[in-house]
Amino acid sequence: MMDLAGTRISDTERLLLRDEQVGGVILFTRNFDSIEQIIDLIEQIHALRSPHLLVAIDHEGGRVQRFHEGFTRLPPAAVFGRMFHQQPDSAREYARQTGWLMAAELRAIGVDFSFAPVLDLAHGVSGVIGDRAFHARADIVATLSYAYMYGMLMAGMHAVGKHFPGHGGVAEDSHLELPIDHRDLETLLREDIVPFEKMIQNDLAGIMPAHVIYDRVDDKPAGYSRVWLQDILRKRLHFQGVIFSDDLSMEAAGVAGDFGSRAIRALEAGCDMVLVCNHPEGVADVVARLAGYTSPVSQMRLIRMHGRGHTSRETLRASDDWKRVSARVAELDDSPWMELDI
Repeated sequence: MMDLAGTRISDTERLLLRDEQVGGVILFTRNFDSIEQIIDLIEQIHALRSPHLLVAIDHEGGRVQRFHEGFTRLPPAAVFGRMFHQQPDSAREYARQTGWLMAAELRAIGVDFSFAPVLDLAHGVSGVIGDRAFHARADIVATLSYAYMYGMLMAGMHAVGKHFPGHGGVAEDSHLELPIDHRDLETLLREDIVPFEKMIQNDLAGIMPAHVIYDRVDDKPAGYSRVWLQDILRKRLHFQGVIFSDDLSMEAAGVAGDFGSRAIRALEAGCDMVLVCNHPEGVADVVARLAGYTSPVSQMRLIRMHGRGHTSRETLRASDDWKRVSARVAELDDSPWMELDI
């Protein structure tokens, strides 16, 4: 999965997108100029291949929301966790409605899926996770993330849980350095892995592993580790969905060498699709190094990630459901749950 430099597809990008080793595009804020432009861009991406290339985005809410103009401002996940302490039923319903709203607005412009929800625990250690996490308690994260995923599914979008087995226990930002988590497997299974396990039991379609080393389990980052991806995620937790690598251009991913080597290491460990963002030369290197590579099992898993159904943006915004839910979610912006200390 690659990214694009701007609001249009360049000739070089078009050639890469037609290469059989490219299976999708991840969009960023820089790709958006207007609603009409982004719809046209996504239609052009989809028209390049059959079955069409997957189009994805990081659109969690809070500080990780790529598109703004013409989209409802979504709250960070922590809002629902704060609400849960006093109004658990309302928190679950708000999480479900927000998951639906996020997915419905993206599906209406042609996006197949968002890399959401975050299943990390809010241990109060990780700045890069912070309020992107629902809560510090695994059971609350599990129940709220299930509600959020259920809303996404109702809008025709599958969920991708991240960052397995949990990024919340390290202070370092894996975009900038390689974090090491010193907790043992039993502690992780009892705490951070619980939301992933519960979501897998409820048919979670995708998972993204962390660029974090859990040195009491394996000496490799989770995204490069057969122990984590094969022995634990596939065999012990019985996950049958798609494993997406986190961005291979992140600093923590550099432990595996050049971009081609990073991609090969991730795929050999058990990833079904690798992401390369913000590095055109890295994309070209990966495509060249993977020439001739094929994985029918991964291709079958990835088919599931295509969005289901299609409602035009005009029809969506004219619907009573959208009017009601978007108004409710927008009200959270001025609610005490945004800042409540729990």
